[in-house]
Amino acid sequence: MKIKISGHHVEITEGIKQSIENKFAKISKHYPSIMTLNSTITVEPHLQKLEVTTLYEGEKVTVNASDKQLYVAIAKVAKKLQSALAHRKGVLSAKFNNKFEVPQTDLYQSA
Repeated sequence: MKIKISGHHVEITEGIKQSIENKFAKISKHYPSIMTLNSTITVEPHLQKLEVTTLYEGEKVTVNASDKQLYVAIAKVAKKLQSALAHRKGVLSAKFNNKFEVPQTDLYQSA
């Protein structure tokens, strides 16, 4: 999985890159169909924001998190992304679990 990291009013250091890659390594193992993650770090006064966007099975999944500390925001967004992808996976599997219904008129005509 390729992780694209961009920063707005912040310099992306090697430590930030490592932290993001480590947090999202688990997600890449559970969801191998995800090819890229686009993450944007924004720094505002007293607040660090992180937004992650990806495509999963043809649907755009976006999660946001913010905190005073960047590494806490990274952990929050990783947890939110894991939850959002699990929800999307459940929605997809629910579509395939619909049972075929036999119309009542066919039952009476065949007897």
